[in-house]
Amino acid sequence: MSDSRKDTKEQGISAGRIRELSRAFQSSRVFLTGYELDVFSVLGDEEKTSEEVAGAIGADPRGTDRLLNALCALELLTKSGDKYANSPVAAQYLVKGKPDYQSGLMHTVHLWDSWTTLTGAVRHGGTIMQRPTNERGREWLEAFIAAMHARAAVEAPYLVGKLDLTGVSRVLDVGGGSGAFSMAFVRARDGLESTVFDLPNVVPLTKGYIEQEGLSGRIHTVPGNYHNDELGEGFDLVFLSAIIHSNSFEQNQDLVRKVGRALNPGGRIVISDFIMEDTRVEPMFGAFFALNMLVGTPGGDTYTESEIKTWMHEADIAFTERINLGRGNGFMIGTKNQGFL
Repeated sequence: MSDSRKDTKEQGISAGRIRELSRAFQSSRVFLTGYELDVFSVLGDEEKTSEEVAGAIGADPRGTDRLLNALCALELLTKSGDKYANSPVAAQYLVKGKPDYQSGLMHTVHLWDSWTTLTGAVRHGGTIMQRPTNERGREWLEAFIAAMHARAAVEAPYLVGKLDLTGVSRVLDVGGGSGAFSMAFVRARDGLESTVFDLPNVVPLTKGYIEQEGLSGRIHTVPGNYHNDELGEGFDLVFLSAIIHSNSFEQNQDLVRKVGRALNPGGRIVISDFIMEDTRVEPMFGAFFALNMLVGTPGGDTYTESEIKTWMHEADIAFTERINLGRGNGFMIGTKNQGFL
């Protein structure tokens, strides 16, 4: 073995691994197409032929048969004779109406479209998608909010539990989407009320989620665009979860200054997002997510601790604490100085 081939092997990479990477999209696309066509829900708890499935989803019988075979190869379906059935994991997580149904995966289906533009986005330096994120239709928006809610509803109680809410009676949840974090805030402290500030086309969806939880009396909504509008005032805590990565550096500078004006003296800002190392190589998921923002937004990115501290300093907010939350995520917390104007 030549020295160069030996060195490559010792580094943990191989020609086989390179080929695996080049084909990794195929398994993802097979699964996403099965999910998008709702194959798993059509099968439910029954066995059906490919012709029966094709009729139910309105697709070509031969094309459907080949898709179902590939889903069997991925161990998402099983095959007995000419009939197909869901595997146990597909039956649990991929059938509409089941308690563990993963409705948020439709957002991943939509991400496929934006990620196919990555080469062009790298050349351009930002998204080349024709329509801005918030103008991609109600179906896209509902799938996005559902995906964010599915994740946040599980994580929010745990994450909010890491914050000291002593003295907090009014929370502003900027870009709060479904209101999942606001729900966690009001449940964590008696008497606390939260306001979700989000875009006018998002707020009706927010109200629906809040009403489902019976929290309309404690969670309020305000429609607006944080790029153009002020955030209000008199808040003890302003929470920004998964917000800064959608914005450019300059947009976040401006947003954090608005947060400063919305806070009471001594009030806190809590930024929840990826916190990149200065090299921007780690955490890996954050490095990949920076590309997700590149293909999907004009200037979004993932940011380092020092960059977030800069925004706080320029808004006369004193950085007080970083709480690591795993997978490169964290809370960056700052306190508004008493003399802020």
